[in-house]
Amino acid sequence: MSLAVRVVAPDKTVWDAEAEEVVLPSTTGQLGILSGHAPLLTALDIGVLRVRADKDWVAIALMGGFAEVENNEVTILVNGAERGEGIDLSEAEAEYTSAKSKADSISSDDKQAVIQARKSLKRARARVQAAGGSI
Repeated sequence: MSLAVRVVAPDKTVWDAEAEEVVLPSTTGQLGILSGHAPLLTALDIGVLRVRADKDWVAIALMGGFAEVENNEVTILVNGAERGEGIDLSEAEAEYTSAKSKADSISSDDKQAVIQARKSLKRARARVQAAGGSI
């Protein structure tokens, strides 16, 4: 038995196909979903969604959102998403390096800037990981 998985961003549907397994980046950690999973609604963090379809794993960088699991259907609504195969790894790594140096240079007194820098760093890290890089 398989799962019907749909990943929807504001501007496009990133994934709409059957899968055997899904690993979600929930706000409380990685969450694995197989067919027959109990109904669930969870918040998603910025991170990498992994979908196993036809014995191959597909990585999708998610920019936060929500996921609902019910009756072997996984609906994922996100602020933004990008399939790993569509990400230029060297560009993503350069973006990560830039975000890391900016985060390191911000004064801890400016709380808003610290929050924004950490968010940018998480986004850059998710893109590198989805593209197959490691950090």
